[in-house]
Amino acid sequence: MSALDYLPVTVIGGYLGAGKTTLVNYLLRNANGLRLAVLVNEFGELAIDRDLIEAEEEGLISISGGCVCCSFGGDLIAALRNLSQMQPRPQHILIESSGVAKPSAIFDSVALLDGFSADGVVVLSDAETVQENANDKYMGDTVLAQITQADILLLNKCDLVDPQNIAETANWLARQNPNARLVKTKHSVAAPEVVLESFLGRQKITEPHHHLDQMTSMNLIPTTSLDAMNLAKTLAEGEFGLVRAKGFVTDISGDKMLIQIVGRRWAIKAADPKLKDGLVCLGMKEQMRPSQLRALIA
Repeated sequence: MSALDYLPVTVIGGYLGAGKTTLVNYLLRNANGLRLAVLVNEFGELAIDRDLIEAEEEGLISISGGCVCCSFGGDLIAALRNLSQMQPRPQHILIESSGVAKPSAIFDSVALLDGFSADGVVVLSDAETVQENANDKYMGDTVLAQITQADILLLNKCDLVDPQNIAETANWLARQNPNARLVKTKHSVAAPEVVLESFLGRQKITEPHHHLDQMTSMNLIPTTSLDAMNLAKTLAEGEFGLVRAKGFVTDISGDKMLIQIVGRRWAIKAADPKLKDGLVCLGMKEQMRPSQLRALIA
């Protein structure tokens, strides 16, 4: 199977009220032609904006732009396989986990499935309440587990908190999960390319006023073969300000490889040798290190 045949799956997590459903609606509204499929445990858990809905059938909601939403009940694997056989086939699947679920369990299930690519775990945290919830004797363990399982943390509702508290909460989140990339948001508005790797290279970066963290992107074009595994590991673990990266390189073995980075998670897969070399890198403008990134492929 070619690397491009794998169907990417992103898990969206976060405690009750953090803004998961608002984020899903925003992504559906800004899909820009990308066919998204949204999976939820039960339909009642996801309130799709009514103006986005084109048709409703038993177990399936058709959404403008070719997107769909369906529930998986107790059988996530069957639901994923059914989606992969739809025509036209979705180009990316979002799984919104429940507010009290641990997203890594879903992610691990996807990672074991043939034909799917586990794109990462994106967790939203409410800037007003996340620390209080994490200290709660009933919900605290769940909140902390969600945070520590994230590849990308969206610190949401920053418009409701003063800058000093935002900075303190961001630092606290970084201590809980030093491996996650943190992006500050308000109203659950995050650039689609931050949440979903399928958007990388498809469109210009979303206007910066939509986020408190301004995003930027750059292309890396290798001119010679590289150690693909070492490059992927360095991009993920280095301090280059990257949130995501995706693209193709010619490995020192001569094989074409797909590299995917989300947070500090990395993966490589064999790819079509006819594809051109090049990586799209997405990061926060104030933290991105273009010269250091270019040095990796020099």
